Amino acid sequence: MNRNYDPYKKTILFFLSLISILLMTAVFAYFWYHTYAETMYVYRFYRRGNYAMIGLYALLLYFFSKMYGALRIGQLRRVEVVLSHFLSTFLANFVMYIIICLLAFGFVYPGGMLLMQLIDFVIAAVWTVFASKFYNRIFQPWKILLIYGERPAADLVYKVEARRDKYAIYGAIHVDEGIEAIAEKVREYQAVIIGDVPAEQRNEVLKYCYGQGIRAYVMPKISDIVLMGADQIHVFDTPFMLSKGYALSFEQRFGKRAIDLVITIPLLIITLPFMLLTALAIKLQDGGPVLYRQVRCTKDNREFCIIKFRSMVVGAEQEGEAVLARERDGRITPVGRFIRAIRLDELPQLFNVLKGDMSLVGPRPERPEIIAKYQEEMPEFSFRTRVKAGMTGFAQIYGKYNTVPYDKLKLDLFYIENYSFWMDLKLILMTVKTVLKKEATQGVEEDQTTAMREVAAAEENVEQIVHEIILENGGDHE
Repeated sequence: MNRNYDPYKKTILFFLSLISILLMTAVFAYFWYHTYAETMYVYRFYRRGNYAMIGLYALLLYFFSKMYGALRIGQLRRVEVVLSHFLSTFLANFVMYIIICLLAFGFVYPGGMLLMQLIDFVIAAVWTVFASKFYNRIFQPWKILLIYGERPAADLVYKVEARRDKYAIYGAIHVDEGIEAIAEKVREYQAVIIGDVPAEQRNEVLKYCYGQGIRAYVMPKISDIVLMGADQIHVFDTPFMLSKGYALSFEQRFGKRAIDLVITIPLLIITLPFMLLTALAIKLQDGGPVLYRQVRCTKDNREFCIIKFRSMVVGAEQEGEAVLARERDGRITPVGRFIRAIRLDELPQLFNVLKGDMSLVGPRPERPEIIAKYQEEMPEFSFRTRVKAGMTGFAQIYGKYNTVPYDKLKLDLFYIENYSFWMDLKLILMTVKTVLKKEATQGVEEDQTTAMREVAAAEENVEQIVHEIILENGGDHE
């Protein structure tokens, strides 16, 4: 079924997205004509004015839906798509409410908007279920062959298995078996995942897949991500790619700092009441200090003192060793568990941004001791300090608290090499969605002091793991 319908996938997704936008816009149009059109200062809009307001709403809704992934049916989990719809409609409705108040030259009763938000949420939930079932019926999960190397691959198998509605690993082969064995086996599959294997072997497999028209999902290496941000040079008849060796230009750094100040100052004013309430709750919890200060590293490994609301018991690290928060960590207080869940503990870092130690967007600042441990196995980990540390960032949005350092490094480098003003804006808006995702704050395992996972590749039997997963699903992934 995939092979028959795959050429039409973008077209089908376009019409599914269009129907979603039209449904929400129709709801707004109803409330506009029946509730808000007559509240305008000019008493009523003529036909083109009404059309302009409805069209503006549709554009806003499309922008926020695209930003949060509300249109990514079949790519994100259903619950994520519903959450994205809720955030998209909420922001579109909020912006339109502000515009309506401005056009009405005064405060407009928000009851209609609240009812419209409720209707939007119901429509989004029903539509997402229907559209997802329709999509999954047409586009069955790809039958995938995993090609792995010496680096541990079990974690990758479990990640892919978590989305078996879209991907299904039915077999695995070690890259050392050679291109001929891989070519023979890949004929039974619709796609391959090329894991973290040596570049020379990976390139050989990738060229074969490209030549045979086989879909290949490739885990990039650090050098691949560096080249993503390279300039293409066409001065010679031989193509060149220029990697400049610096992260952001002077103009980009100046603009980024300006954005930090423009956004941070209003945010401090808006969040001040929440910070005061949080401080009071922490003080009443155990009478200990409200703030927690810790040495972290920012641009060029410069150390600074990060400020957070204290979420753990006093003296949580009395032995002096840097220990990341674990899953079900007993050191976290009841108040701390709540403020960590909705990220209130991070708000004091706005003062770090105001001071200039951090940026709103950038790699998460790590402790010097933890950086030293990571660099023992990954000297490239220092690459992420080419820009200021950030309150939010690419790795925070698309990764989790317990994402392994190597993957975090790749995510952070992708941000650095592809930096733009619009990427910063998108990541700031996406932070709202991340706060609502519980798995984003999931701690490390009980036996870990850092996010590094010590798994011996020799102890893994990837083929056996894949076989057991298939058996657990009744011999089928559907």
